[in-house]
Amino acid sequence: MYISKIELSNFRNFKETTIHFNDGINVLIGHNNAGKTNILKALSLIFKGSGRKSLSVDDFSRDITFDEIKDTPPKISISVVIRRGEWESPDDLVVLGDWLTKLQSDYEALLTYEFYLPKSDLDLYKTEIEKIENTGDELNTAWAIIEKDFIKRYKHKIWGGDIINQNQAESEYLNRFDFQFLDAIRDVERDMLTGKNTLLRDVLDFFIDYDIKSLHESEKSLSEKEKEIREREEEFSQNADKLIKELQSRMSQGQEQILSYAKETGVSSFNNAEPSFEGSITETELFSALRLIVKYSTGIDIPATHNGLGYNNLIFMSLLLAKMQVDADGEYMGSNAMVFPMLAIEEPEAHLHPSMQHKFLKFLKKNRRQNKVRQVFVTTHSTHITSAVTLDEIVCLQNYDGKTVCGYPGKVFNNDCASKKYVQRFLDATKSDMLFANKVILVEGIAEQLLIPVLANYLGKNLEDHHISVINIGGRYFDHFLKLFDQKSDFAIPKNVACISDRDPVKKKKTGNRYNSCFPFEWGIDTDNFDYSSNSDQLLERNEEDGSIKFFAPKDVFSKTLEYDLILNNSSEELLLTESIQNRDELIDLMKFNADGKSPEALTERLRNGKLKKKIESTLLNQEEFEKSDKREAIIAARYLSSVAKGEIALELSSNFKHNLSKKDTDDFVEITIPAYIKEAIDWICK
Repeated sequence: MYISKIELSNFRNFKETTIHFNDGINVLIGHNNAGKTNILKALSLIFKGSGRKSLSVDDFSRDITFDEIKDTPPKISISVVIRRGEWESPDDLVVLGDWLTKLQSDYEALLTYEFYLPKSDLDLYKTEIEKIENTGDELNTAWAIIEKDFIKRYKHKIWGGDIINQNQAESEYLNRFDFQFLDAIRDVERDMLTGKNTLLRDVLDFFIDYDIKSLHESEKSLSEKEKEIREREEEFSQNADKLIKELQSRMSQGQEQILSYAKETGVSSFNNAEPSFEGSITETELFSALRLIVKYSTGIDIPATHNGLGYNNLIFMSLLLAKMQVDADGEYMGSNAMVFPMLAIEEPEAHLHPSMQHKFLKFLKKNRRQNKVRQVFVTTHSTHITSAVTLDEIVCLQNYDGKTVCGYPGKVFNNDCASKKYVQRFLDATKSDMLFANKVILVEGIAEQLLIPVLANYLGKNLEDHHISVINIGGRYFDHFLKLFDQKSDFAIPKNVACISDRDPVKKKKTGNRYNSCFPFEWGIDTDNFDYSSNSDQLLERNEEDGSIKFFAPKDVFSKTLEYDLILNNSSEELLLTESIQNRDELIDLMKFNADGKSPEALTERLRNGKLKKKIESTLLNQEEFEKSDKREAIIAARYLSSVAKGEIALELSSNFKHNLSKKDTDDFVEITIPAYIKEAIDWICK
């Protein structure tokens, strides 16, 4: 069996929300206060045997309106649906029998936690709420009355099966669920590191004589195992008695001296009683003398209390899983054995460096495969953890239009296995940030990834403040990734996504099979012999009026790539001429010559002889759609683009732009004109 979904009603930040889970690992991601911890808390209200079950007024959703609670007191409801899983225990149906809502082989069971005001208090509640005056602050007044007069009257119940039947779930069966919840702030030294602690002592008690306990029935019967263990216990007891007697012998004279003080105080005068020292020791009692140490290859042993938090957290979680194995062992625990061990871990990355996070997830998956834990819930902000799991194992919580909603990356692809595999391979620790961000900008290359955050600063916007990630998808592969966010799917992650693309004009001979890149001034100039196309026109046609996904690309015929468009819009700014650029002196000369308003022909004459100069002479100078100023700027942009290495120039431009921005409001600051389509994209995603 496994928990297939949880339905939350009026609980904390969830008004009416259903969250689906996987049979196995579930990684819950989302921004701060998205509700990840609240989901684990909701599960614990049903499955954690110990712990507080009552709630406070602060646990109610604040999306409840006054009209909703005016006549009916607010109620919190948390329901979990349990279904047949990939692996079944013979005891599963024994535990779930009274809670079944679907009796077929693919069974379903239902458990519902309710926190409610009893019907006997309903009239009193209505009377008090009706006294609230129409002041415009009725809701806050109502909550104050609930907190002061009624929250103490609230009750909590856990119902099994269809809630209409009001069948209270028996604690005997609820206690067969082992829900271990590790919150982000935990004291592992207190909880783990000496044999005086329950966790370590219970683990040691189970695993002592494990060489016998772990034998299969074919090797030794249960009675034979028990007999051999009893013999070891008796041998230990005899040896322990010898140690106690030796200790008493060594203390015989000392004991007389110690007790002489007692006699002198008059202790012996009461009922002729005298104090003495006696005792025995069992294996369990001896565990309190043990402490956890760490052995290093150098031969040095140090106590675990001297380790870092991350190391000790890993040890603690391994011990906890061992304890869960103990509690689920039918031979050891008998009828009290746990049937369904599940582990909930909050932010495991808090004390683990990236490679250990990846190793930790592999460790959890291994334990899941071995059925030592049957379902795992992990909340995280770590892209290293999401890159270590599959898309199917991720649940994304997102605040969209003021509501907390869920997305399921593994379910959005339907039968498109190729896209799913592509995205799965792509989402490394850097690029999986698209799942965490509030909004996303998808770009084709490194230039946009490096430059767009800086260009946003020139527009007075900070992408980090808006929790916007710029993700380089390495080409025109938007469709693979947009399946994650396309709200036509019920499983999509609802967030605004801006896709920025170059115009990238191309041409091919009518007799050819392949398009080749060309400059804008070559585009459409010889339609008798060439076919022409551009990437941006096809993308812009896909924009919907109110869609959450928008495409942004140049709309005019003058554009090519971001680097080309930047120099096109800033054709006299030497700020764009970085250290690594080739033909630097020639470009400076062209910029100065252009500033004097010379003709395109005169500017072309300044170019050194070569293929680019011939191309400009044969095409641009004859291009009727280009004005003189357009031609001059195109000459500089063409020379610039043919002089740069894309990745290197983007990094240097980003550095130059940041340095220039630090001079803002001084005479040394240089104004930069942002290409129109980049500005539109930034304005839209930041609104």
